[in-house]
Amino acid sequence: MRFLRVKEEGGAYRADLVEGPNPEPRPGEVLIRVAASGVNRADLSQIAGRYPPPAGESLIIGLEVSGRLVGTDQPVCALLGGGGHAECVAAPQAQVFPAPSGVDLVTAAAIPEAFLTAYVNLVFECGLAAGDTVLIHAGASGVGLAAIQLAKLLGARVAATTRTPEKVPALQTAGADLGVAGDAEHWAGEIERTWGPGVVDIVLDPVGASTYADDVRLLATRGRIVCIATMGGAQVPIDLALLMKKRARLIGSTLRARSREEKARLVAEFRERVLPAFGREGGLRPVVDAVFPPDRAAEAFQRMRENRNVGKILIRWE
Repeated sequence: MRFLRVKEEGGAYRADLVEGPNPEPRPGEVLIRVAASGVNRADLSQIAGRYPPPAGESLIIGLEVSGRLVGTDQPVCALLGGGGHAECVAAPQAQVFPAPSGVDLVTAAAIPEAFLTAYVNLVFECGLAAGDTVLIHAGASGVGLAAIQLAKLLGARVAATTRTPEKVPALQTAGADLGVAGDAEHWAGEIERTWGPGVVDIVLDPVGASTYADDVRLLATRGRIVCIATMGGAQVPIDLALLMKKRARLIGSTLRARSREEKARLVAEFRERVLPAFGREGGLRPVVDAVFPPDRAAEAFQRMRENRNVGKILIRWE
């Protein structure tokens, strides 16, 4: 099979297609012929040497795929610890789920990482309930657009932010009640002017240091902030008195580092509670920004690095 080997050279990416043997499934794994793989910021971190795969997972980058099970040809999606950017992947069977019938197979590669990240953090970590007010940062990313849709599906009121004014319509199309572009002073003030102070029950934050203070300021009593990345910095002073006054929770969360057993439970819940909403009118839909062939994969990683995408970037293998 062919797989991607990606290096960063002088601020740009070089992606080589390398020949290697097909992976050998271990007990509890299945072999998938890949239709498409999703590009994620975790890929960029792994390329930079900052985010190695968990022990026992493939060293090949790539955390999600769509494709067909070898032997049955069943169309599936899979959440991976690694190995996705390749023509073939061995995936834990419990992390594989049927590709929704209302979504074409290539587009389905945009589902696993984005929608499971949204589900794990909004529902599992923060207990999102109908009537909650949710703030989603980096709302035009794959995870952001998935989170907007999922929160609305579950009955929440949603505000979403982006640094790029041109991306605001995508937030609104995904269902955000309030889409705001600009720095913290602008989006925090806009939320307060529109809905009042101290109204946010849940913040989904992949930014980190540069948004933290205003996240806490906007929280309602018993509000929750779940941090899933640190694109805006990792070090921040914490006002413990304000956290205590609001009886707030600050949660750190990653998906890739969880054990296969925990991922299996999460995928089972997702399969039961969320998967049926894809492909139906008024339901969930993966948002694809661009699809690249493997020989142009370097462009895909560069596009993500430069924050030019609205939704998921995919690499098509079939």
